[in-house]
Order: sequence, then C-alpha cells, then structure tokens
Amino acid sequence: MHELIARARGLAGTPAVPVVLGITGPPGAGKTTLARAVVAAVPGAVHVPMDGFHLADVALDGLGLRDRKGAPETFDADGYVALLRRIRAGEAVWAPMFERDLEQPLAGAIRVPAGAPLVVTEGNYLLLWPAVAAALTEVWYCDPPASVRRERLVARHVEFGKSPADAEAWVARVDEPNARLVESTREQADLLVP
Repeated sequence: MHELIARARGLAGTPAVPVVLGITGPPGAGKTTLARAVVAAVPGAVHVPMDGFHLADVALDGLGLRDRKGAPETFDADGYVALLRRIRAGEAVWAPMFERDLEQPLAGAIRVPAGAPLVVTEGNYLLLWPAVAAALTEVWYCDPPASVRRERLVARHVEFGKSPADAEAWVARVDEPNARLVESTREQADLLVP
C-alpha cells in the first residue's frame, strides 16, 4: 500500500493542472477501499465515485432495466464524462454519490473545489467507456482473486438486505457478467493492483 500512496502523491497536481486518478476493476475488487485509502493519505484529495451516476430506480423501472442494475447501460455515462471534463478543466463542481442504504444516487453530495490536487474516481467501467478513460490522468486496475471478489459481493448484498440465496443469484446473474466485461479492459490500465 505504501508504494501506491507514494505513486498517488507523485501524481497530485497543482491548481493549474488538475489530476484525476481512476481506480477500476470488476465488482467487489476493492476499488472503494483503495480510493478511500488514497484520499485519506493525500491532503486535499477528493473521492468521486462513478456509482453516483447510477440511474435512479424510477428511471430503471421506466427503461425495464432494474433487474440489471449495475450493468453499463444503467448509468448516466455521458453525465459522468461531463463532470470529469469539468474537473479536469479546473472547475469547482458538486458531484453525486450513491447511498447504499437507499440503493439510490444522491445529486450534489460531494464538493470538488477548484484546484483540488487529486480527484480519485472509481468504478467498474472506467476503461470500457473511451470518453471516461480519456478524461483520466492514470488508471489503476484492482485485480484480486475471483473467489475473494465473489465472497465480498455476496456479503455486501446480504448486508444491504438480500437473503444469502438472493445475493448468490444476483452475483451469478448480474455481477459476474459485468465482471467479465470489466476484465476485458484489464490490459488498458496503467497499473495492476493485485
């Protein structure tokens, strides 16, 4: 972890040169944990998760996509790109976050001041969406063993209300196909984090 923190500190820019570090990997890979550790270790750094760009359940219901929540088409990718471009342009912005207890995005929840030395964004599809990848200074790919990742996912789904059987079924039906899609982008990353 010390090497990753040192690398993140070395990336941190100045107010004139905003830096956006992307952390990607399949569902349950530890992206949020790593992002939080980096932000805690770099003064002035801000965490802007991609999950804030989940479409709300009401929108997913209207699109017939609620049973695929978490797949690429269930996000506002264009809105995410627009926010990242504003950050890279040095603007102060308010970013959305995802509230796990509600399982819904919350608009305007994260303040990103102009001149933040480092903005850490994390999510599954950073390298899948070319416009997102182009807005990032560097991308790290979290790559734990698949068995560890699946255990984490099932535990997370149970923690937030699914029965163990429903959690296992969701992981098999939704999370694992998404994981395979994300894994296809692995070689595009600047750094692999085991």
